[in-house]
Amino acid sequence: MTDTLTIDSFTLAYDVTGEGPLVVLAHGMGDSRHSYRFLVPLLVQAGYRVANLDIRGSGDSSLGWDDYSRTAMGGDLVALVRHLGGPAVIIGQSISGGAATVAAATAPELVVGLIELAPFTRAQKIPLGAMFTNPRFRKGSLRLLGTMIFGRLSSWKKYLDLAIPVKPADWDAELARIDAKLSEPGRMKALQAMTKTDPADAGAMLSKVACPVLVVQGSVDPDWADPVAEGEKVVADLPDGLGELVVLEGVGHYPHTQSPDEVLALAVPFLTKAFATS
Repeated sequence: MTDTLTIDSFTLAYDVTGEGPLVVLAHGMGDSRHSYRFLVPLLVQAGYRVANLDIRGSGDSSLGWDDYSRTAMGGDLVALVRHLGGPAVIIGQSISGGAATVAAATAPELVVGLIELAPFTRAQKIPLGAMFTNPRFRKGSLRLLGTMIFGRLSSWKKYLDLAIPVKPADWDAELARIDAKLSEPGRMKALQAMTKTDPADAGAMLSKVACPVLVVQGSVDPDWADPVAEGEKVVADLPDGLGELVVLEGVGHYPHTQSPDEVLALAVPFLTKAFATS
């Protein structure tokens, strides 16, 4: 069943499954909580209460927000954890990795661990040379640019084709669902707004995080010319000893979709330790 949380007259949609310590899932832009369809039952089976959120402007959550920054989304995550009676570990992907960083830094009493999947958590500089030397990065960047500037759903779907190099068995149905959702009035505008946000606000919070952080990068993620180097920089900006980077070979920007079993194998020992020391 879908529940809602009201924030400033807008609503966030989420569902809760299972029993045990609280794990909150937050997906990337242009997607919905359905992105975690494979990981949720695995986490529930592992003994966790899983809250799966549609971030603002996405899925079944309200449209019309005037702020799609990571700071604003981090506030949403804090509000949800508080509403559900945390503490929690937050798993955030892409833009929500940055939002999770903000949540942990601003509410350390509620957030006891972060798992950041392909996170956009730092200010970005486009390596122009890589646009000529790295075909994967060039294709990903141009397809994202077509989405950002022109709001082309076709560009977004071409990006997803690159970002998930090995498709799950249900991909045709999932792509049709994404197509239908982003065709709803206002959904593409929300996606475009997210593409234009600056992750520097989240990057400024990395040094203020007090809980353990697991960063998971795919080796063929098209969002960066060097995704491993990006993950290393996220870890380096955290306080000493808090961050760990794991690279999944052959995985793109959606580890939880492409390789949910690998993500679970990383998540369970991390969750066990985070909750034991909280």
